[in-house]
Amino acid sequence: MEVERVQAIASLSLTTDTIPAEFIRPEKEQPAITTFRGPVPEIPTIDLSDPDQENLVRSIVNASKEWGIFQVVNHGVPTDVITKLQAVGKEFFELPPEEKEVYAKIPGSQSIEGYGTQLQKDIDGKKPWVDHLFHKIWPPSTINYRFWPKNPPSYRDANEVYAKYIREVADKLFTSLSLGLGVEGHALKEGAGGEDIVYMLKINYYPPCPRPDLALGVVAHTDFCSLTILVPNEVPGLQVLKDDHWIDAKYIPNALIVHIGDQIEILSNGVYRSVLHRSTVDKGKARMSWPVFLEPPGEFVVGPLPQLVNEENPPKYKAKKFKDYAYCKLNKLPQ
Repeated sequence: MEVERVQAIASLSLTTDTIPAEFIRPEKEQPAITTFRGPVPEIPTIDLSDPDQENLVRSIVNASKEWGIFQVVNHGVPTDVITKLQAVGKEFFELPPEEKEVYAKIPGSQSIEGYGTQLQKDIDGKKPWVDHLFHKIWPPSTINYRFWPKNPPSYRDANEVYAKYIREVADKLFTSLSLGLGVEGHALKEGAGGEDIVYMLKINYYPPCPRPDLALGVVAHTDFCSLTILVPNEVPGLQVLKDDHWIDAKYIPNALIVHIGDQIEILSNGVYRSVLHRSTVDKGKARMSWPVFLEPPGEFVVGPLPQLVNEENPPKYKAKKFKDYAYCKLNKLPQ
């Protein structure tokens, strides 16, 4: 069965100024109704080059407890590396449909890798206004180049260079988050899979939408990985739930957006919180984002760090294999 891509639906919808009913969210989710319009605090921005280690740790800890999300600047990823990553991703999504379909997700596969549209089950049969491409960028032993576009030709190089830099950013974040819990700097990284952590890149492509007041690119969710490190394009759309209000994330050129995911919430025994977020869409422009999800290997068991658990502070989460956690979450089953 051929899957209808949102990009194709979007090009038809723009002439009619309507969208198919399956993309219209219930009122309690519609961005026009639910986006907070009052004065809102900004998502914290953290200078990763801060020479004051204690101040850096404190800033990351506070943001991870209060928000579950923050933006980082002076992170060490060169501007041209980010620009090239964005350029090759944009070129891929501008290819003719038949060229993109070469990289389509394999039907019936347990893996999410490949070019696709809907990811999670929706109980009401609603659809998100987004197409995507998933593939692993690290470690080398996990990479399946079948899902890496050959066009544009510089796609592979741009992604490999970005992967090298993003691992350095991740290590710095893991260290700060560990120290903030009063454990050794390597504790969270080891607890999330150590050197076997899988770096899964996703490119989200949200085509222009004639009714951005009614649709969502991605519905409200938390990420089931440990950390998400995201590059946005200049079209805003990321929203975060803070104090029961949906607020817009401000676009900061060349900043990386860091989400605390479910596995860090579990490892920290609830000290850090996984952030509930969603994506809105734009009427005139395509929005894109490049999240990298840091996932434990499927067979790896994640539970609260033993150093954080005692009689006064019992474990709040079950230890389980990451693949079982992910399966339950994708299929809306209790954990």
